Amino acid sequence: MPLLPALLLASCNLSPVDDRFDDSGELIALSGSDAGPQAACHTCHGLDGGGDGDLVPRIAGMDPGYIVRQLGFYADGQRRHPQMSWLAARLSSEERLAVAQYYADMDIPIADAVTTDAPGSPDADPTCLSAAARRLYHLGDPSRGLASCASCHGADGTGVGQGNPSLIGQSAAYHAEQLRRWRAGERYGDPKGVMHDAAAALRADEINPLSEYIAYGPVQSRRREFQAECP
Repeated sequence: MPLLPALLLASCNLSPVDDRFDDSGELIALSGSDAGPQAACHTCHGLDGGGDGDLVPRIAGMDPGYIVRQLGFYADGQRRHPQMSWLAARLSSEERLAVAQYYADMDIPIADAVTTDAPGSPDADPTCLSAAARRLYHLGDPSRGLASCASCHGADGTGVGQGNPSLIGQSAAYHAEQLRRWRAGERYGDPKGVMHDAAAALRADEINPLSEYIAYGPVQSRRREFQAECP
């Protein structure tokens, strides 16, 4: 057999070369995969996955199934964010799972991510958390059909079950922004519309105090720091 045909025939039997970028969540997070380095996860969420302490959320330590679901929502338009939607649409299902597991395995960098600042409340005082916000978080308001935050997210904010994310380590600004989006119908995809209904039952002036409490109050190790009540 001539040399060239023999080489071509032999090449047909070669095993495909593994692409490590498809297999490693770390490499996807650091490289952006097919979306390129400008879309690498760490450029916004940080190398520790802690977010920016403002509107970019903490994803370290989140349940991997929750992260995968949110990436799917971004890809199909149920969550809207220009960069996230563009990036998520370019990740395969295998890549989404890999990068989700990578961040899920990280520790939660609470100290670096939590802030008291919420939109419209630049002088928020972490030692002054209203009793009303505490009641809303832990008890809700049955008179208006408002379930407590704790019933899904836990008394300590760590989440109840895999479908309800932990809230600790996120900024008050991020919580307030998301509550406003749920309330306005700009964010959806929650099972049975639970989050939309809860946010819709909130008054506009309750969002910032509740967000500040979520960012600081439920965390067991920090709760003793926040005993003072606002007037």
